[in-house]
Amino acid sequence: MSKPLTGKTALVTGGSRGIGRATAERLAEDGALVALTYNSGKHGADETVATIEKSGGSAFAIHADLVDAESIPRLFTRLDDEVTQRKGARTLDLLINNAGNSGWGGLADATPDTWDTMFAVHARAPFFIVQSALSRLAAGGRIINVSSGAASRPMQAVPVYSMAKAAINNMTHALAAELGPRGITVNAVAPGWVRTDMNAAVRENAEMAAAIEADTALGRFGEVAEIASVVAFLASGEGRWVTAQVIEASGGYRL
Repeated sequence: MSKPLTGKTALVTGGSRGIGRATAERLAEDGALVALTYNSGKHGADETVATIEKSGGSAFAIHADLVDAESIPRLFTRLDDEVTQRKGARTLDLLINNAGNSGWGGLADATPDTWDTMFAVHARAPFFIVQSALSRLAAGGRIINVSSGAASRPMQAVPVYSMAKAAINNMTHALAAELGPRGITVNAVAPGWVRTDMNAAVRENAEMAAAIEADTALGRFGEVAEIASVVAFLASGEGRWVTAQVIEASGGYRL
């Protein structure tokens, strides 16, 4: 079986569950050494690493609370140590900014603290993670940001989340121009409604779930592996001519 990412090293933030976990497992399946971060989900991170290793892949987990800006330098110190031990150099080939946090942020119940927490993880952390990664990213590397369909079609119920994800799309375009001379591509993947624990309450509401499925061309919620497949394409050599793009992977939601 072909392993297009053999020899590559990937960092996947928020890799203990959902889309992040599926992405970590897919990149490892394709041959990459995968470093994944987690905050509260140590058990899930350990499970992800164990699943990857059981399948013959290589992975390790690093704790990082991305609400705290000071966690990013610590993350990269640990990453450098772990990757150097395994590969003899700290080079990073693939950076997947996926981490998110709970809470959506409606107009009525938002506070400055909840606003700051949402933007800290969804917008500030990816920016400064890229900044820290610059000296480590190989020429021809890949940066893939996990955005959301809500970034371009804001959801009335979650304006703070929608705005934070719109910031990711803007950052994707800006960094693609800056890093293009190094052959580094920068793209975003924007999922629609996907089966994750973050939207379990929505899926358990039969009326809401039916409305979402009726408003989706393919008639169902997506699966995390389907988002991971899009990330894997962008991470591979096949995606080398794609940059500055926000690729919606929503099954055709609200066409």
